[in-house]
Amino acid sequence: MNELRAERLQVMLSPEELSSLDDFRFKHRMPTRAAAVRELLKLGLAGVATDAAAGVKSSDYGVFNRGPEGHTQGDAPEVK
Repeated sequence: MNELRAERLQVMLSPEELSSLDDFRFKHRMPTRAAAVRELLKLGLAGVATDAAAGVKSSDYGVFNRGPEGHTQGDAPEVK
């Protein structure tokens, strides 16, 4: 299938999310991270959808539970 892919989507992932993506990719023998993301999108869109409430931030939609402001202790910026 030769699909037109004219849009680029940039997504920021935590190290844990990236590791999970790579694990999924290699387990299912996907050729690229992009292919794995497209497959996960397809699976997610086929699943149960949730509606966001008012005030929900992008960081609230991580794969792993995150701390305040979407950061874990290791992600927090250094204060000097």
